[in-house]
Amino acid sequence: MAQGLEEDAAASADVAPAEDARPVTRTWVRAMAMTTYAVLLATYSHLLGIPNDTISVFVWLWFGTIAWHAEAPWRYHLRFVRDWSIPMVGLVIYFYSRGLTDNLGWATVHYTMPIEFDEIVSRLTGGAPHTLPTERLQHALCGDPCLRESDPRWYDVLFTTVYASHFLTGLTIAAVLWVRKREEWLLWMRRYITINFGALVVYILYPMAPPWMASEDGYIREAIPRLTGRGWRDLGLGRFDLVLQGVGNPVAAMPSLHAGITFLVAMYAIWRLRTPWRWLLALYPVAMSLTLVYYGEHYVVDVLAGGVLAALVMVACALWERRRAREHAVDDFTG
Repeated sequence: MAQGLEEDAAASADVAPAEDARPVTRTWVRAMAMTTYAVLLATYSHLLGIPNDTISVFVWLWFGTIAWHAEAPWRYHLRFVRDWSIPMVGLVIYFYSRGLTDNLGWATVHYTMPIEFDEIVSRLTGGAPHTLPTERLQHALCGDPCLRESDPRWYDVLFTTVYASHFLTGLTIAAVLWVRKREEWLLWMRRYITINFGALVVYILYPMAPPWMASEDGYIREAIPRLTGRGWRDLGLGRFDLVLQGVGNPVAAMPSLHAGITFLVAMYAIWRLRTPWRWLLALYPVAMSLTLVYYGEHYVVDVLAGGVLAALVMVACALWERRRAREHAVDDFTG
């Protein structure tokens, strides 16, 4: 798929007319178009929930690029569809395959390993025996008793926003890179697709229950409510729960792709950017990791596995790109 993505982007660059490379849109036209786009997206999110599946995110990002270059010819806007066709097919396959993996019956759902690992983490960080980091965070931040229906604290708005960013961040970065520099889009999209399918392989081979499910099934003595989404309740965005529905897999917890994507974003940005401020992006995976553990969505071990997967993807893609570059250099020399 990576090679097909590269060939598709290269073909697009070869065929595209030179005058379409950097379309010009007047400032006032762009401002009006982007304002209209923002109003429509906000209305959609309020009525139906934020876009969270691959197709709806793709459509809204396409509309965003159309608004940004509102005066560009339509052949430019249709290039977005052509360039993104291969990665979108791959991500749609991932999206629906992820929802089926818990029904394959190839492996038993795992409960005890992550509990034992996180109990060790809690003990090493000063926690009482047989407690989990999730329990400690919910005791400290949620209230007593900690209930999904209890009133959210001010920081729950931040945590829910960080959690929800997962559904938009990766492809939004891709859309920005597509508009600015197609080669960077290709580098990022290759890594984004790879980490999704890498996680899918692990979900199939090692299905694992998250903390909230282990608590419901009696593997954890203390109740661990799933707090995700409660931070937006007072903002009138309770429909965020729609994000958690659709095609999902409750035992796709190892590794945490929520954490993995944030680690990938930080690693990629630190690698590609040159400003010293880029190191602040390391706070993104920290915030997401804290959110996931506090909300009962993931164990610490899931979060660490997501970080390891992101690092492996970065290394593997870099090695593949170097090999391809050497092959092209040899072909150019011998040709």
